Amino acid sequence: MDKLQRASEHFAKIVEEQLARVERMKQDPGPVDYEKMDKIIIGCCGGDGIGPAITTEAERVLQFVLKDEVASGKIEFRQIQGLTIENRIAMNKAIPDDVLDAIKACDIILKGPTTTPSKGDGPNIESANVAMRRELDLFANVRPVNVPELGIDWTFYRENTEGEYVLGSRGIHIDEDVAFDFRVITTQGVKRIARAAFEFARKNGKKRVAIITKANILKKTDGKFLELCYEVAKEYPEIEADDWFVDIISANLINEKVRGGFEVFVLPNLYGDIITDEAAQIQGGVGTAGSANVGNRYAMFEAIHGSAPRMVETGRAQYANPASMIKAAELLLRHIGYKKKADCVIKALSIANETVQMTGRSDGATGAAFADCVINNL
Repeated sequence: MDKLQRASEHFAKIVEEQLARVERMKQDPGPVDYEKMDKIIIGCCGGDGIGPAITTEAERVLQFVLKDEVASGKIEFRQIQGLTIENRIAMNKAIPDDVLDAIKACDIILKGPTTTPSKGDGPNIESANVAMRRELDLFANVRPVNVPELGIDWTFYRENTEGEYVLGSRGIHIDEDVAFDFRVITTQGVKRIARAAFEFARKNGKKRVAIITKANILKKTDGKFLELCYEVAKEYPEIEADDWFVDIISANLINEKVRGGFEVFVLPNLYGDIITDEAAQIQGGVGTAGSANVGNRYAMFEAIHGSAPRMVETGRAQYANPASMIKAAELLLRHIGYKKKADCVIKALSIANETVQMTGRSDGATGAAFADCVINNL
């Protein structure tokens, strides 16, 4: 087949799929009301690497604070197996079908880190995170970063279902010299993440939302993101909206003179991934940060760091710090309406961070000891 024809057919299929996705977004009925649900099912999915070890400890914290709700039948916990790298490679799927069915039978997912093969000669398996965000339409990745002593109180709203990530495994090698990858931005996708960011700002008394792009270079996609965010901003006249290029905002986050003035950020997918890791490092490292992945029907809560397979290979998984997963559990509680319980968890987590020294070595505290400290201070 001619190279140009093959490339055209490949791209045409991607465009067709994205147009169909837009039509599905137009039919979305809106967010669920957890207060009106008879039962909320929380699926616990350990993932791989250190994932099972730290997810188990976060689940213990959740089970403790929700014990009355479990007893009354309002909350049900379920274990979801099979999202390991070995099983995903064997099935040649980012999420095996039976695992995805089990996930979709739940309302909320607490998910441990998963491994994504990155070598060019390895299996071409999509990230499980990317696949889950797409399959459950988890369009908002929400990552809070708080360092009071530095005047930092940031909340990042990263678009989760578009950009480079949703098409990251759909690139094409034209020949041995030329390769293409793709990114996509849609009106519906941008407006819902922008509205989520501005709604959060309004409900939480925030006065400023910063829009992050590289619209001076990526004029069609980032330009569209910027234009539509400003369009949504008009619905929130009490909130100041401004925009920054991703390179300068990455510098401003470490600029002590200006960073305290930022509150809420809204970003396309790739920039959000990079910038939130930088922000987490300022907070104390990616091991301190959890994140929420929120859609209108489902929500998934996870740590932002990876699966650390070397800790498993060297027999140190039990010493992995579960703070990030417990932070994710706190965000989960807040999302389903248990604000007071979430406040208690974050206070207990702060005490544990000060009390238990997690070194990641065999002479340090275990993840179980860290979780015990959290539970004992609830």
